[in-house]
This record gives sequence, structure tokens and C-alpha cells, in this order.
Amino acid sequence: MRSILVGVDFSENSERVLALAAEIARGSNGKLWLIHVAAPNPEFVGYEAGPQSVRDARASELREEHRVLQRLADKLRETGLEATALLIEGSTVAALLAQAAELEADLIVVGSHGRGVLGRALIGSVSEGVTRRGERPVLIVPTSK
Repeated sequence: MRSILVGVDFSENSERVLALAAEIARGSNGKLWLIHVAAPNPEFVGYEAGPQSVRDARASELREEHRVLQRLADKLRETGLEATALLIEGSTVAALLAQAAELEADLIVVGSHGRGVLGRALIGSVSEGVTRRGERPVLIVPTSK
């Protein structure tokens, strides 16, 4: 496992996902790619960018998300692991799969929120989407109980 893509959504389960991915990377001398996919802003529909105040607020949100992601990568590097933080905007499943292909990831590690069948049917599931649509091995880390 030389290249490990880790989907980070800043949920409570993210710590477990990162810890397990770090353990795998240590055992295989692999590199971690911490990926956070920021949802596209619904205010930016069509060709109009929207009011400057909305664009400024969105830019501020994205900068803060990137800072948090970068701090996570910094902590991993402090333990001797090679880790890079990437924040991208788009559809979560498609973006994770595209990054996995681009980075030639050997493994994708994502968390599961433990939603039931109804939750998956209504809002979908990133872990399920990555598993079904992807061509690379996926490790799903369940929510701790």
C-alpha cells in the first residue's frame, strides 16, 4: 500500500479513519493523501457568481476547512508519516474516485456513518458509492459505538 487515499469529512468518525489509515501506512511505508471534498455551493448555480458577500463567506469556509485538513496532515507528519492534504470541491463520490485514479491510490479509506437502509436510499452513502463505482480496494471504517 504505497499510496493511500483517506476521505476526511470532519465527522466524529474521522479520527478513527485517520488512525487506521496511519496504521496501514506505517506497516507498508505508504503515503497518505488526506482528501476533503467540499460540497459545491448551491448559491453558485448557472453562470452568475452571486453576491460578493456570499462568495467571501464561502471562501472563508473553504480556507478554514483547508486549515483544519492541513493540521491533520501536520500531525501525521510529526509521527514520521508522509501525508498531504488536498481540499477539492465537487460531488464527493466522483471527486474521491477521480483523485484515487489520478494519485494511483492502492487503497481508499473512508468512514461509514452507520446509517440504515432508509438513510442510504434518501441521501446516499459515500462509502457505498465509492465501493460500488470504484475500481480500487476500499476500506470502510464503521462508526464507533
